[in-house]
Amino acid sequence: MLWIKAFHIVFMVTWFSGLFYLPRLFVYHAMSTDEISQSRFKIMERKLYFGIMTPGALLTIIFGLWIMSYNFNGYMHMVWLHIKLSLVLLLVIYHIYLGKLFFDFKHDKNKHSHVFYRWINEIPLLFLVAIVILAVVKPLGVI
Repeated sequence: MLWIKAFHIVFMVTWFSGLFYLPRLFVYHAMSTDEISQSRFKIMERKLYFGIMTPGALLTIIFGLWIMSYNFNGYMHMVWLHIKLSLVLLLVIYHIYLGKLFFDFKHDKNKHSHVFYRWINEIPLLFLVAIVILAVVKPLGVI
């Protein structure tokens, strides 16, 4: 089980690295004006989204469900886990939204300024803090 937890954490870190970096690429992409830079950002964004982020997300979820399978009934009685899973669901929605923004850039239909992307770049930090605290501390009142 410890190997499964280790891989769950490794792929969570992989997923979050992309969740932090893709909006940062969007900031630079939104500020770029030349075709060479825009083409380069499109390649970087595609490789990050499909080569790192999405596999990281899928493997994080797979290993998390694998962990839960060891004591599914027990886990289903833990309030902190319900909150964590709700946050993970919201994180998946955020991931999909970043994919929509990626496709907007890909098709030259970006509607947002670099300032917008600077703001959404902060969202994963909120999820990370909350999810890690729930998983590690299991705060009183939500056990």
